Amino acid sequence: MTTRISATRSLRWVLMALLLGLIALPAAGAPKARDELSSRRFLHMSQSVGIRYYLQNPDKAPGRFAERFRTANKIISSAGSRGAAATADLGDVFNRDNTGLPQNEESVGVCRSNPSIVLSGTNDYRGLLDPQFNFTGWHLSTDGGSSVRNEGLLPPVLIGGAPVPSGGDPVDVVDNENCRLYAASLNYDPETLEPNGVGVYRTDVKTLASCPGGSDPSCWPERRAVAVGRPGHFLDKEWMDQGASGAAGDVVWTTYSDFTNDENAPLGFSRAEIFAVRCDAALKDCTDPIPISVDDQDVQFSDVTIAPDGSTYITWSDIEGELEQTAQTFIHKMRVAPPGSTTFGPERIVYREKLAIPFGGFLHANDFRVATYPKNEVMATNGHNRAFVVWDACRARPLDTICEEPAIKLTYSDDDGQTWSPVKVLSAGGDNYFPAIADDNKKLGVAWFTNRYDPVFHNRQDVELVTVSAASGKVTSRIRLTSPSNESEADPLLGGFFIGDYIELDIEGGRAYVAYNANYRSVKLLGLGFPVPQQDNYLEKVKL
Repeated sequence: MTTRISATRSLRWVLMALLLGLIALPAAGAPKARDELSSRRFLHMSQSVGIRYYLQNPDKAPGRFAERFRTANKIISSAGSRGAAATADLGDVFNRDNTGLPQNEESVGVCRSNPSIVLSGTNDYRGLLDPQFNFTGWHLSTDGGSSVRNEGLLPPVLIGGAPVPSGGDPVDVVDNENCRLYAASLNYDPETLEPNGVGVYRTDVKTLASCPGGSDPSCWPERRAVAVGRPGHFLDKEWMDQGASGAAGDVVWTTYSDFTNDENAPLGFSRAEIFAVRCDAALKDCTDPIPISVDDQDVQFSDVTIAPDGSTYITWSDIEGELEQTAQTFIHKMRVAPPGSTTFGPERIVYREKLAIPFGGFLHANDFRVATYPKNEVMATNGHNRAFVVWDACRARPLDTICEEPAIKLTYSDDDGQTWSPVKVLSAGGDNYFPAIADDNKKLGVAWFTNRYDPVFHNRQDVELVTVSAASGKVTSRIRLTSPSNESEADPLLGGFFIGDYIELDIEGGRAYVAYNANYRSVKLLGLGFPVPQQDNYLEKVKL
């Protein structure tokens, strides 16, 4: 891994407003967030949506930042294909970017029957230079993640007969038997946000390895919008899994949040709901959207897992206090469908997290967007399914907005969520966030960002990976994956305001594949100025 060097931020002001405009309002009665700029429409939706919207509509940017968006537009429009020469040896960097534009919000999938096949996804800001403004990146390796064979941007899907570009929130899954490649993305018109929907894509290794790359539609010949936002609605934060499910055979499950926009509501929306869609493996036959969070008013961050026996597990957070603008509690919930079924059982409460990292809050020493995000995994243990849920939560929350010393927590259930084990803390002090969980039927692992190796300021960032005993839920090994610590603020465009909402982990054959972002590599931004550290997606591979 290359060593991070110091850098000037000569262009940071150009796009600083991109993320400032997306910071949520604090709880009622509490001090304002660290920056006064906020936009109701993007309070806790995906920030990549706001970035693309304001670039297309600089005059609608909040207040005094409109001119900066206009300037950003001019710079990007005049950039063309300028960039430094591509680097031959990328090391752990998992892209071929020569523009210096950021990548973040990583996903990763590995083929169990052939672990040489690795597919990763990102919010790829090279989409700002794409003629169709596609924004969801894909990165393929055919040598176990040691190098990038081909890469590009997910092409548009048709919604109402019109092509709608990909818009971030990547999810990537690889079929374990035949290595078919799947990806999911938000899709929306970046200028108006309508139409919008959730796109799911399928291809094979030969096609993706040999296609022209970029946003060429031949790279992903099978693609469709599995859900479409109704007028006045926006679909957000999708997740996906693929696998065998009883009599239904190989299926693809996709979950997402559906926001009901309401300009008269304090936060710009009146309700958010979780839905799920099941498709066959070919993406030819899909169900209508299935309501999951039936009685909840404000939700986010769904996750879906197809268990070894074919059952389907969906988790999400029901958020109390955000719409009321009071102190926020995240109630993690779960529902389960039997193998082959699309009928889900009763809602089960996983845990009531009263010290969640709230929307509109901050880590005490960082300014990037962060909120408690539960993830689930299911393993076969002693002849039954054991469902694990991990999440990040503050150890203290002064003023209900400042998150101090967040920890990574885990609980598990052997009876589909009726009862849960005592909560265990997996992290070892300091600030910890963005947990990801995976298993290969033998090893269970959890990875996350931690600031604990910066004991004075709690600002610089590393990636930590632990193995967890499936029997006891206790940590059995702990690995620091990064050194030196990353300076998460060292990107000339995004600064320290956005690093994505998640990273991801996959485990195959006792080897962990961790996809994350860091700023270790120096590149000239759009061929201008000096080579400076910029945000890249990385892939770390380690034997457990």
